[in-house]
Amino acid sequence: MDTRKLKYFLAVVDHDGFNRAAEHLLIAQPSLSQTIASLEKELGVPLFHRIGRRAVLSEAGKELVGPARLVMRDLDAAQSAVQSLRGMRSGRLDIITMPSPGIEPLTSMIAAFTKLHPWVRLNVGAAFTPEEVIESVRSGSSEIGLAGSPTKIKVPGVEVLELERQPLILIVNPQADTFAPKDTAIQREDLGNHRLIVSQRGSLMRWMVDDALAHGVEVEIVVEVAHRTSILPLVLAGVGHAVMPSSWAPTAHKAGLRTLLIEPVNYLDVAVLSRKENLTPAARAFLDVARTHRGERN
Repeated sequence: MDTRKLKYFLAVVDHDGFNRAAEHLLIAQPSLSQTIASLEKELGVPLFHRIGRRAVLSEAGKELVGPARLVMRDLDAAQSAVQSLRGMRSGRLDIITMPSPGIEPLTSMIAAFTKLHPWVRLNVGAAFTPEEVIESVRSGSSEIGLAGSPTKIKVPGVEVLELERQPLILIVNPQADTFAPKDTAIQREDLGNHRLIVSQRGSLMRWMVDDALAHGVEVEIVVEVAHRTSILPLVLAGVGHAVMPSSWAPTAHKAGLRTLLIEPVNYLDVAVLSRKENLTPAARAFLDVARTHRGERN
């Protein structure tokens, strides 16, 4: 098995099919298909199911993605180690993030990173639980992961850099703002008789709302959303209030929305996850940016 075959395999995965992958690789589509067929023959298993013009990963193909990325990344690291004598002039960094850390601190860190290393391309994937982030980093699908958890993350074999603690806040529906104008914080009981937009179960924000309900606070869940990017537009539309981490506050304020700290305070612990060894220069440089960000926050 050579790295060219793995490169072609990942191109089909990343570009969602043979035609686009061939265009990206600047080769003929039959040549790409022949190379993948050769890899499948070598491994003794099909890597894709051909459904019409679509190519869907088989179970074996799904298992190969992580190790293939590790091989290509290690090759990139070897090449970059030599090229680093002339400065980091190229490369790709795969990042996976949960929604709230993906707003902040990821935005600030990417802004700082791209100023220092403008020739490195960043690919940011989405996860919805810490477990998904951990698995992506462990498997090698991503080099850097950002996760938020109600407790500090400790994972054997994974480097965890704690960044910040984000308190939960209420993003206030401007059409139903009955809170005192001078208030900067409210008690959890003050959520009673209010309509709330919530994320799906499994998040700290949803747990806090469910816990309030369990303790007799009569809140009304009016919308449950999987995609948290929908939450601010729904608040702006007057649908309801939303409980979110403080990372959402700057965007909410720019949109003209008011935010209130919810007491007693619950915190989302945000951390950067990475492998403990064999990181590419781009990943190491991003961790340097993350450490700087942590130092600025503390």
